[in-house]
Amino acid sequence: MRVFFIGFGQAGGKIVDMFIEQDKKLGTNSFRGIAVNTARTDLMGLKNIEMKDRILIGQTMVKGHGVGTDNVTGARVTADEIDSIISAIDIRGTHDVDAFVIVAGLGGGTGSGGSPVLARHLKRIYREPVYALGIIPAPEEGRLYSYNAARSLTTLVNEADNTFIFDNSAWKNEGESVKSAFQRLNNEVVRRFGVLFRAGEVGRMGVGEMVVDSSEIINTLRGGGITSVGYAISEVMSKRTKDKKGLFGGLKDKFGPKKEANEEVLLGEDRSAKIVALVRRAMLGRLTLPCDYSTAERALVLLAGPPDEMDRKGVEKAKSWVEENIAGVEVRGGDYPVNSEYIAAVVMLATVGNAPRIKELLDIAKETKEDVIKSKEKKSSMFEEGIDPLFE
Repeated sequence: MRVFFIGFGQAGGKIVDMFIEQDKKLGTNSFRGIAVNTARTDLMGLKNIEMKDRILIGQTMVKGHGVGTDNVTGARVTADEIDSIISAIDIRGTHDVDAFVIVAGLGGGTGSGGSPVLARHLKRIYREPVYALGIIPAPEEGRLYSYNAARSLTTLVNEADNTFIFDNSAWKNEGESVKSAFQRLNNEVVRRFGVLFRAGEVGRMGVGEMVVDSSEIINTLRGGGITSVGYAISEVMSKRTKDKKGLFGGLKDKFGPKKEANEEVLLGEDRSAKIVALVRRAMLGRLTLPCDYSTAERALVLLAGPPDEMDRKGVEKAKSWVEENIAGVEVRGGDYPVNSEYIAAVVMLATVGNAPRIKELLDIAKETKEDVIKSKEKKSSMFEEGIDPLFE
């Protein structure tokens, strides 16, 4: 899947920078991306996105200092300078792109305000789907950030073709420094979505037996709304079951190929069970957005690892298990062969109907709005009476 990433704001820019770094290391050229920001320093801190692909907007309004967590200003600046952003995307080339993905932290100002504006314009101009990957803040980050995220997400869900959510509060560790926490969270985002968006590409290990290509991802996401992604990883079996030299090493020749054939059958059963267990762990474990998985309308199951470990029966059983546990009946799936000592399972739960964390976010936003109105009504009356001012 060829993805054009737009990193909007500080968090979005850093994550897209990591996607580009991953793509360079693997040498696949599946991803291309630009970073858009109102703060010059945030753009200067990127390492892998080329300077010509770092777009500074709003210089006349905020002079390169950011919008100060004001997402209304972020939206206004983006609307004013949308032509320069679209121009930068066109220059980078879009003829072979399968989808656009806007990545942004929804609690701040620039990405939170600008992402819905950009999504609307991209959908108007291009035929390819436009997805958003939104990072929602933990409640401890402050009510302003939750309020921003709620306003942004409510708008973004209506503008993007589908919105992936990554919830910071589900991934925080106690006693962790700010820098290491954000680095770890960004790594989690890139690891999960990197596997998902690479599905279907032809690598050194060839093509999968049951290929998941970009059209299957697009069809799974076509219902709109919000989507959560699960991920699990395990060591491959062959690594642990290699021939062992030593006390029983000489017995191998004596019992010949029959024993090896029997072993292969047994290993096949083990691989099948392992794949089902891995998919269960991906879906029942820590999702990018904690949600009631049984309310998902569609799902996609992707397994990445060495071709020898991809057991067809295991993949089919895993898909059946997912189908039994979601609201809809559309479950797509397949394998993606990679040269690795690990096997990874990605489960994409599309158009989720119930996510308590989103409800909590909206409740915090409503309370915050009410408190802001009350505080305006109770403005200090310290200087309202008594002494006349020098002039009106």
